[in-house]
Amino acid sequence: MRIGLIAADPGHPVLAATAALLADRHEVTIVDPDGPAGPALADVYLLKAHTRRSLALAGELERRGAPVINSAAATELCQDRVRMAELARAADLPFAATRDAGRLAELADPAYPFVVKSRHSRRHDLVARVDGPARLRELVARWPDEPVVTQPFVPGTGWDQKLWVVDRQVFAARRRSELADGQGEPGQGQDWEPPAERAALALRVGEVFGLDVYGVDLLDGPAEPVIVDVNAFPGIRGRSGAPEALAALALRVATERGRVAQARGR
Repeated sequence: MRIGLIAADPGHPVLAATAALLADRHEVTIVDPDGPAGPALADVYLLKAHTRRSLALAGELERRGAPVINSAAATELCQDRVRMAELARAADLPFAATRDAGRLAELADPAYPFVVKSRHSRRHDLVARVDGPARLRELVARWPDEPVVTQPFVPGTGWDQKLWVVDRQVFAARRRSELADGQGEPGQGQDWEPPAERAALALRVGEVFGLDVYGVDLLDGPAEPVIVDVNAFPGIRGRSGAPEALAALALRVATERGRVAQARGR
């Protein structure tokens, strides 16, 4: 089979490990996310890049009949934090209250403390805790025209709960929040086995968003866990078994496509 990786960084650990698992028996092709689709279709594509051009490329491949993991539409939805929150709350998921605040420079009369994020999720986007006017002025000076959303600050335990799902297999870790008070190095990680209800919540997110490979960021709210972000095809670094699950997913989807094509040809 031929597996295409739409990725700006094919050397990313989870992609490199997945490609190594597949390469012995299958052809793994790196697809430039800023380049043309090419005349020959792969049996399945893994969409790791999230730029506008890569989403357009994935959409073109889908229109030509190729399966893409995750779909272009599902990936694009997760780039817009307003649409993400609207879909989640409409499905009764415990998503943080998310308000479209327009341009950061136009943000008026906020209730401190709060969290401000770029509306459009991307690498090196804005995610910051704002405790008062001085901090807000500092951010406005750097990001005046940035379209943003605001969310209430959830103190939680100071640890972000990271759940990653690959084809309904749940992987998890906890990381010290960069937005929390207290001791601990921001980004510091530790292994974590999520309770069954949180794993089930992560699986429900995939059903609602139409995702096969994704991440869910949780915090401990006053009464229930709070979802603060959903990421299509995250890094899933250092999780044993994740590359194997991703390789198995790619082969399963490619095989299913082949069976459908064969049936149509009869």
